[in-house]
Amino acid sequence: MATITQRIQSFLQSPRGRQLVDQGRQQLAKPENQQRLRRLVSRLQNRRRP
Repeated sequence: MATITQRIQSFLQSPRGRQLVDQGRQQLAKPENQQRLRRLVSRLQNRRRP
């Protein structure tokens, strides 16, 4: 049985996986999405600090 990482890796190499990766890259190229991601990362980092 394949491990979860092997299954993910094979999916990402499939046509559908490559399509999703390309869509993600297109979305991350947009400045508004970059800003949303930065805010999310900042919130998550602040949560870890007591």
